[in-house]
Amino acid sequence: MISVQQATEIINEVPFHSGTEHVDIGQATGRVLAENIIADRDLPPFHRATMDGIAIKYEEGVTEFVVEGTQAAGQPQQHLKKGCVEIMTGAVLPEGADTVVRYEDVEIVNGKALVKAPIEKHQSVHAKGIDARKGEILLSPGTIISPAEVAILASVGKTTTAIFNPTPIAIVSTGDELVPIEDTPLPWQIRRSNGVALASALDAMNIGSHTIHLPDDPKILETKLSSIIDVHDVIILSGGVSKGKFDYIPGVLEKLGIKKAFHQVKQRPGKPFWFGRSKTKTVFALPGNPVSTFLCFHRYIKPWIEAGLGIESRNTKVILDVDYTFKPDLTYFLQVKINIGNGSLLATPDAGEGSGDFANLRNVDGFIELPSERNEFKRGELFLYIPFRG
Repeated sequence: MISVQQATEIINEVPFHSGTEHVDIGQATGRVLAENIIADRDLPPFHRATMDGIAIKYEEGVTEFVVEGTQAAGQPQQHLKKGCVEIMTGAVLPEGADTVVRYEDVEIVNGKALVKAPIEKHQSVHAKGIDARKGEILLSPGTIISPAEVAILASVGKTTTAIFNPTPIAIVSTGDELVPIEDTPLPWQIRRSNGVALASALDAMNIGSHTIHLPDDPKILETKLSSIIDVHDVIILSGGVSKGKFDYIPGVLEKLGIKKAFHQVKQRPGKPFWFGRSKTKTVFALPGNPVSTFLCFHRYIKPWIEAGLGIESRNTKVILDVDYTFKPDLTYFLQVKINIGNGSLLATPDAGEGSGDFANLRNVDGFIELPSERNEFKRGELFLYIPFRG
């Protein structure tokens, strides 16, 4: 049995790989950028007014100016002589001007503008190139595109952009006790939830999936998994990895050429976690209890995928807001509700009734990672936070 840290290091030895595609920038929100975005000119490309008012050449003590004209946004640059030019927000600063005085501080009478407030040189001017210089990298691969990034893409003339486009991942659930969602379970059966939960989690990352369910039959498992492995680079299994008589998955995978990297992690939930790979395939075999499956995906698989896409790890830490005790010598992933207090993220435990109590997930926002070398965890301490909501 290995530690959580060792499991993480072993998984990260082989990176997640993804192809790319070009999409219209209007369809790019939520996707992961796969190219550098370069400024094609200075930003802003000219000295621009940030207020409606008058544009002047600053001279200390001069407060009265003859109005020479009007500079509207989108019009060619005018030339300032000795007076001032009325200017609109967003307009290019007239040649010879260096300062804008807002209308609220100006009185214009009979073609003359009288400034009624103190003037500072360069006030209300957004200087050319102050945001970015031509040739500067504005966005890098691994950036999750939001509407803000879409605006940047548009500003440099990009109508389409390259985004990562991973191939679909296979999600395989096992267990004869599991029936389709639409079925009415018999008293000893339950509906399949792990597969759709994993598919939904991947969908939130804009990654497609193929969801398959297989029975607890070693011959069928070998035949079907062989075909699944042939056409998928990444496979996530749920169930069949413990020590029971019907837990065939580890043996079948190794028979199919997937070499075990580890089996069992010193953690709760998710201790029976199995991970293996071949030259071109990566296989995660997760325990079938719903909370175990859910935790292992968010603690190991999601960060592994994000690292492969160049998404920067956040490593958020939160404050435990009550004393907590956990006796077993295992890393414990404690379910918590997150609140804000005094500007900090506070984690309130709500452990639920074990790894089968997936209903409790509706009450919490994520997990905190409590290290195995301790039993007592004090209010006010910081712990790594693994979110699945918000």
